[in-house]
Amino acid sequence: MIGKQLEFDQRVTRLNKKHAKLSRGYRATMRKDGLVVMKPQRVKSAVPAKVLLMCICGLFVFKTFLLMSLGASAYEFRVESLDQGTSVERAGAWVMQIDPVSEFLATQLSKFMH
Repeated sequence: MIGKQLEFDQRVTRLNKKHAKLSRGYRATMRKDGLVVMKPQRVKSAVPAKVLLMCICGLFVFKTFLLMSLGASAYEFRVESLDQGTSVERAGAWVMQIDPVSEFLATQLSKFMH
């Protein structure tokens, strides 16, 4: 009796998991034998990867132009002063610190512009 109860509980658990997956969206597919089976759809990300990539590229472009227009010493001074502020300002200073990509792009663009 205990073996049958355990088997039943496992089946109920599997069905509950399948139902939870199907409740987020599903599509109907037909198997080779003609049986229609519901398959859960993948959960899509709230932010598409393309948008995230565009934001990161925009950040690098923004940092590059700031670094180019202010100069490295003035830019570093402003980032250091930002680092002395609140936790949000410190997080901004960490994001805005000079990185190799922005530095390389700034030097290449300044050669091209001048």
